[in-house]
Parts: sequence; structure tokens; C-alpha cells
Amino acid sequence: MAARNPLHDVAIVAVHNTHQAKRLDENEDALLMGAFRTVMAEVGLKPKDIDGISAHGWVTGLSGLDVIAWLGGHPCWNGTHWPGIASVMEAAGAIATGQCHTVLMGAAQAGAHRGRAQTAPWTRPDYEFTACWGMYTAAQFALIARRHMALYGTPVEAFAEVAAAIRSNGALNPAAIMYGMKVTREDVLASRMIAEPFHLLDCALTSEGGAALIMTTRERAADMTDKPIYILGGALERMGQAYVEPVVWDRFGNMGARAAATCFREAGLTHKDVDVCEFYDPFSFEIIRQLEAYGFCKPGEGAGFVLDGNIRINGSLPVATNGGLMSFSHAGAVQNLQKVITGAMQLRGQLPAALTVKDAEVVMLSNNGSAAVTCDVMILGKAA
Repeated sequence: MAARNPLHDVAIVAVHNTHQAKRLDENEDALLMGAFRTVMAEVGLKPKDIDGISAHGWVTGLSGLDVIAWLGGHPCWNGTHWPGIASVMEAAGAIATGQCHTVLMGAAQAGAHRGRAQTAPWTRPDYEFTACWGMYTAAQFALIARRHMALYGTPVEAFAEVAAAIRSNGALNPAAIMYGMKVTREDVLASRMIAEPFHLLDCALTSEGGAALIMTTRERAADMTDKPIYILGGALERMGQAYVEPVVWDRFGNMGARAAATCFREAGLTHKDVDVCEFYDPFSFEIIRQLEAYGFCKPGEGAGFVLDGNIRINGSLPVATNGGLMSFSHAGAVQNLQKVITGAMQLRGQLPAALTVKDAEVVMLSNNGSAAVTCDVMILGKAA
């Protein structure tokens, strides 16, 4: 089907992930500055060439206003959205409407989680209707998974296959924190229980790191790189405050369906056109849920789809090809932006050869999910 919208005149021209680790000695400002210098050098830009900023530091509270000062304080558009698909869509809109022409975007997290014996602070929000019950993120996502099991008889082996597939990708990625650690289904099921039905290896990492990218107009992109990646579609979906409302399947089990449908309509594409899915993978079941919510599988058929090997790197629909949040990194808010970056890296051939999907032209990616009661979806392509 044919489609045309202003997003199609916006391109990603440079992407970069800093070193990722469970614990870094660098602070967030240093991580961000290093990432910004790298992406600007890649496309030959100087501070005066940037007229849009979107930046976030988790611990320091650093914002785009601080970065504008770093760049010399010349007039710039300033993004305010949370890092990830939301901030990319905000910047794409600013570029498409002429508010700016070249946006530097980045995020970093370091120093937020030092008590390694405890649950990470961002997974245990201190809200009045959750703290008193001991609720935390893993348990909230587990409730959604458990309901799917009750409705459709979903086996835990399907969860283990998702985790093993994604972690096996990370084992092949030298940039991943868990590089070299190949995981089998049996390993997942043998790991200790965290929140039934999730075992330890069903859950994402907690880590530190930074990331950055540059977006510009289609015309300017042609002068900067021979590998521009185009935004074909994108949509945000919100249903309330994350990790505050009760996680009820009937309300939130289909999170992202509307955003995905909007993406396909904007892009003029169908599910058959998608080659790779860089889906948000905080917990294994969330991949199965998204495959169903976004329309790749019918309700209840996601488990069979993954058990047949379809999401493996050599399958029909590879997922989280850099190792995802389970193996590459989960540096707080940075990981949302890294889904966009991974999609671009996959299409630009910047991932290791073993993780590069042959002839991939279209990548679909997502941020957040059911228990977060927010879900953002985006489609990137090699062709404008």
C-alpha cells in the first residue's frame, strides 16, 4: 500500500553506544559527552551545525538545556520527552515542521544502583498503592504472564525459549555485557525463581551506560552518510501512570495494538514486510505478548511461534538481535533509546556478522509494555 507522511523526510544518520557494564566508573556527563563527540565526528558535524538537542541524565538530572550550554549556547530547539521512541518522535516532528534541522540526542545512566544485593530502585517504585504490598516490576509483569498462561495454557518452556534466544544473541555480541554467555532453555528453567513464572534468566539485566544518535532532514542526510535510516512510522500509547495501576490483563494485555496499527498505516507496510523486531524485552513473556498484540500472531499462538524457533537470529522474525535488555544492557532510560539505535545498527550492518540479518530492509521496535501501561512502537527502513 502507498503511504506518505512528514516523518518520511527525517533520517537517522549516526548512532553510538558507549561501553556498557554492570557498573561503570564514569559519571553520566562524561558518558554523554563521549557519545556526542563520537556521533558528531562520524558525520563531520561541529557544535554550530546542531540546532536541536534532546538529552537525559538519570542521576544528575542533566537535560538538553545543559547540553545546549556545552555546545556554546547558540539557539536550539530543545526536546523534553523521555529518551527512546518518544524522544525520537518528538524530534522527528520538530524536524518535519521546520523547527530545527539537525538534532543531537542522547541519554546516560550511571550511579543509580549501587546496592547490588537489592532490587534495582527503578523496579520498586515507592507509590502509595504499591509499596505497602511489596509490589515491584518483575511481579507486575509476572501477573500479566500468569494470566496468559491461565487463558491459553502457555507453557513456561516458551518463556525459556524467548530468554535463550535473546541471550544467545548477546553471547555473540562483543559489545554485550553478557558476551560469551550462551544460555539454553534448560538453563533458564534451572535458574532461581524471581516472581512466578519468571526465573532469574527470564529477567533483564541492571546495568550502566550511555548512547547517542543524530537525526536530520532527508536532504541533509544525503551529504552526511551513505547509510541513512528512515523513520517510516511511529506511535505512542499511554493508558495511565506506569507501575501505579493494578496490572489487569483485560485492560493492559493488548497494550501497543493501537500504536502498532498506526505504525503500519503510516509506513504503508504489513507484517510480512518486517524483517527484524527489536522489541522491548524486560521479561521473556513480554515478547510473546507483543507478537500477539501487534498482530504477528493470533491471541494464544505466540508461544507456539517462538517454540518453533521463529525469533532466533536465523528464524523468520529475529528478535532483540544485539542481545537486548537481557544480555546487551539495561541502563535505565538509556535502553529505550538503544532499541532505536539497535534497529538502525541492524539495517546499517553495524552489528557483528553473526547477528546481521541478511537482506533486512525493515525493522520494527518497541519501548515499554503491559505492566508499564505504556507502549511505543516504531518502524525504521533502509529506503525512504
